[in-house]
Amino acid sequence: MQWASRLVSNPLGALAALAFAAFLEALGDSFFQTSFYRSSGASRVFAFLAGAVMLAAYGSIVNAPRWDFGRLIGVYVAMFFLMAQILNKVRFGHAPTPPVYAGGALIVTGGLLMAFWRG
Repeated sequence: MQWASRLVSNPLGALAALAFAAFLEALGDSFFQTSFYRSSGASRVFAFLAGAVMLAAYGSIVNAPRWDFGRLIGVYVAMFFLMAQILNKVRFGHAPTPPVYAGGALIVTGGLLMAFWRG
C-alpha cells in the first residue's frame, strides 16, 4: 500500500483520502438503509450488496495509510457527518433540522480543532 503512504504524506492528500472514505461509508450506509426499508426483491439484494462493497472499500481506504489513527479518525468523523448530511439530502430528500445543524457545528468544530491545533 505504498500509494496510501504517498497520498497521505501531505495534509491535502490525507484530507482527500478521508473525504473519499467518508463518502464511501455514508454511501454504503445509505445503500443499507435502502435495502432494509425502501426496496424489495432483486433491488433489495442489489442495494445490500452495493452497501457491503462500499463499506469494504471505505475500510480499506481509511486503514491503508499508517497515520495517527486517533487524531485523523477524529477528523474523519467530522467529514463523515458532512457526507452523511449531503447524501441524506440527495438520496432521500431529507434536509438537516436545527438540532442537526447545531450538533453538526460542534462535530465540525471538533474536527477542525483536531486537524489544525498543534500542541
